[in-house]
Amino acid sequence: MPISPLPPLSSDQLYRSSELSGLEADCKSTKHLTPLDEIVGQERAQQAVEFAMSMPDKGYNIYAIGRNGLGKRTMVMRYLDRHEPNGRGHSLHDWCYVINFDEARVPKVLKMSAGSGVEFKKDVEKFIIKLTKALPLAFDNEMYYSSAEKLKSQLSNRQESALQGLTKEAKDTSISLTITAQGSYELVAMNGEEAHTDETFKALTKKQQDALETSIVELESKLRVIVRQFTVWEEEYSDKQQKQDEQVAQDVLAHLMTKLKEKYSNIPAVKSYLAAMHKDILDNLDLFLEDNEEQLALSYASLDKKMPRRYQVNVLVNQDDGKMPIIVEESPNYHSIFGYIENATFKGTIFSDFSLIRSGSLHKANGGVLMIDAAKVLEQPYVWDGLKRALRSRKLSLSSLEREVTLSGTISLDPEAIPLDVKIILFGDYQTYQLLQHYDPEFSELFRVTADFEDVMPRTEKSEALYAKFISSIVHGNKMLHCDRNAIKRIIEFSSRQADDQNKLSLHSADIANLLRESNYCARAVNANMIRASHVEQALHNHEMRVCRLKDNVMESFITGTTLISTDDHVVGQVNALSVIATSDHQFGAPNRITATTAFGEGKVFDIERKVDLGGSLHSKGVMILSAYLASLLGKTAKIPLTTHITFEQSYGGVDGDSATMAELCAIVSSFSNQAVRQDVAITGSMNQFGEAQPIGGVNEKIEGFFDVCTIKGRTNTQGVIIPKTNVQNLMLRSDIVEAVKKGKFNIWAIDHVSQAIELLTGIESGISLDSKSKKQDEHPAGSILGLAQQRLSELRKTSQTSSVE
Repeated sequence: MPISPLPPLSSDQLYRSSELSGLEADCKSTKHLTPLDEIVGQERAQQAVEFAMSMPDKGYNIYAIGRNGLGKRTMVMRYLDRHEPNGRGHSLHDWCYVINFDEARVPKVLKMSAGSGVEFKKDVEKFIIKLTKALPLAFDNEMYYSSAEKLKSQLSNRQESALQGLTKEAKDTSISLTITAQGSYELVAMNGEEAHTDETFKALTKKQQDALETSIVELESKLRVIVRQFTVWEEEYSDKQQKQDEQVAQDVLAHLMTKLKEKYSNIPAVKSYLAAMHKDILDNLDLFLEDNEEQLALSYASLDKKMPRRYQVNVLVNQDDGKMPIIVEESPNYHSIFGYIENATFKGTIFSDFSLIRSGSLHKANGGVLMIDAAKVLEQPYVWDGLKRALRSRKLSLSSLEREVTLSGTISLDPEAIPLDVKIILFGDYQTYQLLQHYDPEFSELFRVTADFEDVMPRTEKSEALYAKFISSIVHGNKMLHCDRNAIKRIIEFSSRQADDQNKLSLHSADIANLLRESNYCARAVNANMIRASHVEQALHNHEMRVCRLKDNVMESFITGTTLISTDDHVVGQVNALSVIATSDHQFGAPNRITATTAFGEGKVFDIERKVDLGGSLHSKGVMILSAYLASLLGKTAKIPLTTHITFEQSYGGVDGDSATMAELCAIVSSFSNQAVRQDVAITGSMNQFGEAQPIGGVNEKIEGFFDVCTIKGRTNTQGVIIPKTNVQNLMLRSDIVEAVKKGKFNIWAIDHVSQAIELLTGIESGISLDSKSKKQDEHPAGSILGLAQQRLSELRKTSQTSSVE
């Protein structure tokens, strides 16, 4: 039963050219276009960012979802650049760490207005430098020496007076009180003017010896009392000297510190710190009066020795520009995010103090925004937990990672926590977002705002004009040659091809930026003064050449005949299907031969790919769907007495997807009816259980792949491709294919139902009623494909029944 052929698509339906009718006619290039200051087509995501930034409450952090290259970071940065620093009602602050004079292990935090931290540090340094010069001078003058000498004379006179009485008493008993070279006191028995020797002492009577020994014992007892008294007098002298030194230092401090205290009197924390510093300096005057150079060097290097470095100010964060901090952390490890405490060494001794505390990204972003890649955060140990802890507590505690992850009680610094007011923006894909939602219950509490970035935008006159301005912004931002009007059109058409839709534009800005850079390179290589459409085409060609090695290898297999394919014959049970092969940066189409064989059996369809574990679940689903549809056509009243085996010939890798479903059905129906199928036509498309054609992906690549193979095998005017009608809107084909269709040398048919594919491939009426969903169809017209198949099946059933009776 011959049929009237389905007309192929016209060339106008295969490619949508850009007219740029939304731009003024006198706009000749990007030079005349105002660059956009925002990312085009991402209004939904931008509103989400604006909402989160305006919410001061805890937990309104942002997870930005989208593939890499959509311009997520660029859009957020451009919005934040326009965002007022005080938009959330928070002022910016400098954060400083200073020593805690009461407990050096717990450094104190000073919160200061933005830009004043460095100034305070310099003021303190100037004060300390002046003090190190002024204090020695205050103790190096005649008045101080006279006063000190007077106190010393008073002590000496008291000591001398006490010793004189004891010396006279000793002399009266022939005992001498002397001072040894080591500074100790000695009582010696005298023989006139000379000290007794052993011989002279033994020459004395027993009574005389006892009298001298008794006198010495008594004098020693009195001497001990006097020496103890000396200690009391020396302590009194030291106290008086200390008070005198403190008074001298107090006069110097009062003079030098008055202005410093007055300048920062309005900041309670700083005022308290300066008061504590004042007291500490008076308690540690020896730091400024030390003469020993080695001891002085040690005092500057060791925290245990109270050294002048203890009076330094460690400015951890300095917000001197007045702008809201926007920090992008490219390497989010624990130390780079939360800061760390350095260690220093001096002559083999390791030490640490508040001045060795270093800031992390959270410190720098405090009061602003921190942007991080979600995958990188999750890759680094302990960073995600630390980030959640900081966001929950709204405090930034700086503790060493070693102490966090070990059970040791190693002594280290425990700095005072800094109040945290920051918005975290995580950039990641949808899979990472799902994992966090599923496995971390805290995620949805801490990241309540999702900025979902679009992949495509509608293609209208207005959006094309906006896209042209977007192109202009890339050109201006990268100082490229300007694009003329035709180049802009070609880039917009490329964007539509990237979106796989005539009515959409791709928002993958990285692809557009890369194409512009490469087009700019091509234009400059030939000394052009502007990027033209030919330069864009050259850039696309160059890119194709760089990434198409696998495609060339596949096409070579068709040239050499390694891969069997026929493009000009008719074969029973054999159909040319189309598939897409993808690498990391390129995808292309190629035909695959699908064959179906039948044998007497119980009506089952065996998917060979599935049996050998080369077929994926989606492909298996497609085979089950076509099996169900086939059963509804030919097996409503009796079991189909044929078993079918289908396979992708010369396929040695995995097969997945359901885009070959219609091709497989056509191959099976051909085998059932014993009617040959055209080999000059390839088919792609999924189908449902009612035989309706469903759209598939990669339609442009599939058509181009078969066209290239037809060129290799020899072109005829009858060759073509069958696609689902719902895929027509996805067509953005190469210019050579559009031209071939225009000249009638290649054909593309769009179908609604698999019956149309059967008729195109066999040239015979399918025998399928298109209203079969509602109308019961038990008998198919004689001479139709299904009528022939039904006739064969009926004969097999009769043969089977006869055999059973016999």
